[in-house]
Amino acid sequence: MSLALSTLIYEWRRYMAAVIALAVAGLLVLALVGMFMGIGKNFSATIDRSPAHIMILPPDSEGLGTSQPRRNIPLLFQHSEVVEATPFNVTWGQFTNFPEGEQKAVREGVQIYVVDPIPGAVTLPTDFPEDVILALQEPYSVILDVTSLNKLGVKVGDKAKINGRTVTVRATISGYPSLFNSMIFTSRQSAKLLGLVREGPRVGAILVKVSDPARTDTVAAELNVIGKGQFKAWTKPELSKRNQESMFKNSFISILLGFMLVVGVFIGVVITWQTLQGAILANIKEFASLRALGVSIGSLNLIIMELSFWVGVAGLGMTAILLVGVTALAGAMGLTMFYPLWSVITIAIMLLIISVLSGLLSLGVLKKSQPADLLR
Repeated sequence: MSLALSTLIYEWRRYMAAVIALAVAGLLVLALVGMFMGIGKNFSATIDRSPAHIMILPPDSEGLGTSQPRRNIPLLFQHSEVVEATPFNVTWGQFTNFPEGEQKAVREGVQIYVVDPIPGAVTLPTDFPEDVILALQEPYSVILDVTSLNKLGVKVGDKAKINGRTVTVRATISGYPSLFNSMIFTSRQSAKLLGLVREGPRVGAILVKVSDPARTDTVAAELNVIGKGQFKAWTKPELSKRNQESMFKNSFISILLGFMLVVGVFIGVVITWQTLQGAILANIKEFASLRALGVSIGSLNLIIMELSFWVGVAGLGMTAILLVGVTALAGAMGLTMFYPLWSVITIAIMLLIISVLSGLLSLGVLKKSQPADLLR
């Protein structure tokens, strides 16, 4: 075991403030990234959990809530590997509850997803349990995420109105929260009764199943050739990734994350630097003893740099522990957290750079480690 690592282990109390500062700096940035990316995952939940292999959208669109000509459906079957192509309707509606007792009256805009409540249907999310599928088969029934109950002022079994027509909240699901407009799911038959779906010349996104899922990428590319620019075929991973990336095109989110990154770096550098300086000064006689034994100042500098590196590693470990706690807390509150690999790697490198930079700033303290001080 190296001298730097043993020093950190046996005198960990001296360096705990630096470790905590690094952990807080990393947690600050990662928690924000996780929250915003989690919101993005919520927006793309219907994409990620769809049984479709390919999604057909207008050439200039990247979202499911768009429309395109119905004539695109026959074009898709020109490809021999397309086995199913069904429109996926997404529409907007005005949700109004019937308040009871102390319930407040709610009038909210909601996003309505039309599904076919048949096991294996291309429009039915793969995580819908059997009881939810059965509930959707009842006329005028709707289901919503459990986190939207309070927001919409209803509970399971309550009646409400969508665009002035009465519906019944038959069941709830989880994993589809929304910080903005709540997601509501209903069957295609109920949507027709409610006037939400009409058989016209335009349809929503087209969900496609192929005979061999392993050839999804190839089939999508060949469908784009068949379409000749009339539509764009997306694989699920491509469309989900593009939806998440589009969030960071929002200038507000980019500015906020950039600001938090600067604040995190500043906090980490200043506190880590001052803590390392204080710890080195507390051990200045030990460093002076090493110089008296013939250890060069260059070797002592290397010890300090290695020590700062291990402080950074300890900070990474504490960041991971705190992040697990924050993620669990967010999950208990119905908030999805998602951490892309690039964000984890970037923050890990940032914390190590902060710790090493703090070590560089602390090297000047070693000038006070004069062997003559041992005689005082």
